[in-house]
Amino acid sequence: MRLRQRGLTLVELLIVMVIIAVLSSIAYPAYLSQQRKGSRAAAQALLVRIADREAQFILDARNYALGAGALAALQVSMPKDVLPYYVVTVENDVGGATPTTPPTFTIKATPIAGTRQESDGELTLTHEGVKTRAGTAGW
Repeated sequence: MRLRQRGLTLVELLIVMVIIAVLSSIAYPAYLSQQRKGSRAAAQALLVRIADREAQFILDARNYALGAGALAALQVSMPKDVLPYYVVTVENDVGGATPTTPPTFTIKATPIAGTRQESDGELTLTHEGVKTRAGTAGW
């Protein structure tokens, strides 16, 4: 009587490993892309929240909060899903921290070098509601 052998042969095991490798090589970049999109969406929501706070701030102070202390003046904290990937600044339209007449602001979320968001480019939102990503209109 001949015994029936159970288990996988080496060829079958290699075929399974190749299939897993091919699926991972397709799925991993898609996963990273979704993570990048999620971080970008969180940064965009933060920019909108800062712009809303600026609209409230100008009613009281007759000017926008600008410069290094702008986020503190607006009582906005950086969310955990934005902080490791972006540096957020609030400046006037000419790129400084000095108030202008008429009052203006540009909120910038600049990706930190070496992070997954680096290839995304800078996100901006102005006092007029103009949104750009990497220099192109719209988000």
